[in-house]
Amino acid sequence: MVEPVRALNQIAFLLERAGESSYKVQAFRRAAAKVADLPEEELRGYVRQRTLTRLPGIGTAIAGVISQAVRGEEPEYLTRLAEQEPPVEGGADLRAALRGDCHMHSDWSDGGSPVRLMARTARELGHSWVALTDHSPRLTVANGLSADRLRRQVDLVAQLNEELAPFRVLTGIEVDILADGSLDQDEKLLAQLDVVVASVHSDLRAPEPELTRRMLAAVANPYVDVLGHCTGRRLTGRRRPESAFDAEAVFTACRDNGVAVEINSRPDRLDPPMRLLDLAVDLGCTFAIDSDAHAPGQLDWLAYGCERAERCGIRPEQVINTRSAAELVGDAGRGGAAPGWPVRR
Repeated sequence: MVEPVRALNQIAFLLERAGESSYKVQAFRRAAAKVADLPEEELRGYVRQRTLTRLPGIGTAIAGVISQAVRGEEPEYLTRLAEQEPPVEGGADLRAALRGDCHMHSDWSDGGSPVRLMARTARELGHSWVALTDHSPRLTVANGLSADRLRRQVDLVAQLNEELAPFRVLTGIEVDILADGSLDQDEKLLAQLDVVVASVHSDLRAPEPELTRRMLAAVANPYVDVLGHCTGRRLTGRRRPESAFDAEAVFTACRDNGVAVEINSRPDRLDPPMRLLDLAVDLGCTFAIDSDAHAPGQLDWLAYGCERAERCGIRPEQVINTRSAAELVGDAGRGGAAPGWPVRR
């Protein structure tokens, strides 16, 4: 029985997009897996007898979704969620031009879903590629990847690319910028990855000169491709103010070293703030509009970043993820990358 499974998974996706709790999301995903394992006639029997809620993990709301789907109806729960589009004004043309996403996480670090599910969801959203950028080892709270685990993940990506072709998963990492500006991973291994996002995750309240030196060192590193969520701010939940650094110096270094400034689309980040985004545009930077997704539904947060980019007058050609995977990293590695992303490795 395909339709109930599709409906339950779509609801889980939309709940994630809306920022609902992972507990609620997983309830629908678990129900989808349970329904997928049931013979069609057995499922229809539960619906006819109105006994779906006797099954473990199937509550009243989920039973209603399944029943309506089995009867060939569009579940009302799904309809309500589908009508709740992200509250953005503008950016649609830029969103349509995006061909991939340079920043997402899986259950290998602090994401909640397997790489395969994240990749398939990105493909369903219309991407032709996505970069897998789980955390580096220093971020133990996020189960960051040791060099050995990262190597194993690279092997997994190779297998997935055979399975999902022509869609492509790019190898990558979100690597911590350490206190001295060095990167939290073996540089020989970083050299083998397609996309390296460098971000500050610690000592965010360091004095401005110290944080500036730290970021400048990272941006000058030949293995860095994207500067992630540069101010580190959090707008909701456990709020966090912006870090203080010399934005003009850092963005100028990004421009001169061919490092894209990330426009982080997470609703709780929306980083950099508009005044800094305007500055980066004025300085001639290139950009990566990224979801920083930790769950499948969050991959659809790119609309938030596109809206902000359009307000600053950013054109598609200034955004690296409007390029194909081959243009971005080259079919045979970074040596084949297109003009506009200097080959520094």
